Amino acid sequence: MPTFAAAEQKMAFVMVGLPARGKSYIARKLARYLRWRGQETRVFNVGTYRREIVGSQVSHDFFDPDNPEGRKERMRLAELVLKDMLRWLASSGQVGIYDATNSTKERRRWIRETCTAAGVTVVFIETVCDDPHVIDRNLRDTKLHSPDYAGVASEDALIDFKQRIAHYQRAYEPLADDEGRFVKLIDEGTKVVVHNVDGAILSRVVYFLMNLRTKRRPIWLTRHGESLFNVEDRIGGDSGLSPRGHEFARALAGFMQPRRGKEPITVWTSRLQRTIQTASYLAERTTAFRSLDEIDAGECDGMTYTEVRKRYPEQFEARAKDKLNYRYPRGESYNDVIQRLDPIIIEIERHEHPILVVSHQGVLRALYAYLMDTPPADCPHIPMPLHTVLELMPSAYGCTERRFPLSS
Repeated sequence: MPTFAAAEQKMAFVMVGLPARGKSYIARKLARYLRWRGQETRVFNVGTYRREIVGSQVSHDFFDPDNPEGRKERMRLAELVLKDMLRWLASSGQVGIYDATNSTKERRRWIRETCTAAGVTVVFIETVCDDPHVIDRNLRDTKLHSPDYAGVASEDALIDFKQRIAHYQRAYEPLADDEGRFVKLIDEGTKVVVHNVDGAILSRVVYFLMNLRTKRRPIWLTRHGESLFNVEDRIGGDSGLSPRGHEFARALAGFMQPRRGKEPITVWTSRLQRTIQTASYLAERTTAFRSLDEIDAGECDGMTYTEVRKRYPEQFEARAKDKLNYRYPRGESYNDVIQRLDPIIIEIERHEHPILVVSHQGVLRALYAYLMDTPPADCPHIPMPLHTVLELMPSAYGCTERRFPLSS
């Protein structure tokens, strides 16, 4: 097995739990969050390997602990996936997420010992849920639509998968204190148990996991209406809306009207007047966050790009070469914005009502990059036109997107 130098410490989050308890959902959410924060992260899902190597449609008997052939094949797949993860960590990877049931102490001990021998720190994440309504929802929302049951009648698929769960329940052993570092998420995070976890990165991960919710609701992103500075092609500032910007604000209120249902819509803006004015036509009360303020252009604030090019030619060129990491003189970079948006991401994940965010181009690019799992390097180049509403609908494994231009 490959090993890592102490200065290049790598980490593996190992999922634990019975089927239909949200392990893959959490694994993908965590990977997306860590990638957004700049950690090279990848999910290694044993079920995906099984479908590619053994086939997608296998009977529940394959998962029976008393089936020696099935047990042998499942162990072979587990070893293959773990080797691939450690190989990736030995090259460019920083955080691997090993996604499987890992339901016995013996299996977890093997994973921990193998990773430790390779110089990889292991943290287990166990999902525990006995609520039949949640389990049934997870089954119907995700498992019955997986390749395992393509072309199979829903009720037949449901019976088979429940038998698969029963096989795992017979052999399942919950995590114990002598198994090292772990986080237990009980009943979708209503209770969280943390054992032997410390350090800045792990603390952020635990806080993120504590705030994850699974309820689906739309998230709308839109820039403020055209501002007076937009008309003059100036950077930053705190100008108000132009007449055209006010037209968009009224159109936005009309757009949101039929989208109001039984649940209230939460509206967030930055502290700058162009976003506050844009939201002022809405029926909802708004909350302004400093975190949603536009990128601080520092000494370039209020300038046109032509003026920046003349006064700071080297800065202008540096920004063109690397917009993600370029920091305005006495100002911010896109990476700085990503870091300050972390509390907003946590609020989005824990919020269970529809959300409308009225903010600025750079900030919305960073939020979009998180929600759509866009590589950080692409973040500064995401199209985010004025007078357009982006409607994002989170699903089990990602987001769907629709764009609505609201001006001619």
